[in-house]
Amino acid sequence: MTILVTGANGQVGQEFRRLAMDPALAFLFTGRDELDITDRGAVLRYFETHRPTHCINCAAYTAVDRAESEPGAAAALNENGAANLAYACALSSTRLIHLSTDYVFDGRGNRPYVETDPTGPTGIYGATKLAGERRCREEDPQSIVIRTSWVFSSYGSNFVKTMLRLMTERDQVRVVNDQHGCPTYAADLADSILHIIRAGEWTPGIYHIANEGETTWFQLAMEIRDRCGLTCAVEPIGTAGFPTAARRPAYSVLDTEKIRSVYGLAPRHWKEALADCLGRLGHRM
Repeated sequence: MTILVTGANGQVGQEFRRLAMDPALAFLFTGRDELDITDRGAVLRYFETHRPTHCINCAAYTAVDRAESEPGAAAALNENGAANLAYACALSSTRLIHLSTDYVFDGRGNRPYVETDPTGPTGIYGATKLAGERRCREEDPQSIVIRTSWVFSSYGSNFVKTMLRLMTERDQVRVVNDQHGCPTYAADLADSILHIIRAGEWTPGIYHIANEGETTWFQLAMEIRDRCGLTCAVEPIGTAGFPTAARRPAYSVLDTEKIRSVYGLAPRHWKEALADCLGRLGHRM
């Protein structure tokens, strides 16, 4: 079994690098320097040479606000790059798992989103990720699309690491308290994907994976502060008080019942996952 991980320098990709010590699995890791997924010819040549049995597409244009002024760059990676991988996977009978996002929804809901709920992205990032989902399913009907949300880890840039830095530099931080979602630990997401690959049963379609529990950015920040024993004051503010180029979903809680029933996964609570992540970052209570 040979697993290609694209976008291997991102948060989830780095978690797969950590898991690559398993002798039963052989991994191929690529960033943009090793494989430009926006180049279909390059993708086809790579697959012909390396012949992966599975492909996990972690590559994405994730600069949500910058995407509003760079729609072409976002579409090239999130839509066309995904389509190129799906096309190559279909040709070579490679199993594809493509990562997507809660931003495909408009955020106006009031109950956890299931996979069949109507989509309605409100910005370029979400629109290009939704287009990538569709292209994957069109080019490779055997593909699996995984939507996730609020990803954090000990790698790269993310909310948890930003809050830790700000809370040690400042006496007070202001955090949005009217956006609701599910934090997702990249390590747990990577483990879940490997569980799917190892399951033996391949059931194509769209799935939601996130850690258990609904929260707000403010509540998440408070949990980070309290678990790390920090004294920084955390002030709740509304989204209107923190303007951004792209509108964030006010409600993007993902229902995970489908992945539980099909693959027997039981995501743990985000607070437990956060404690593990903070431990990796050297903060233990």
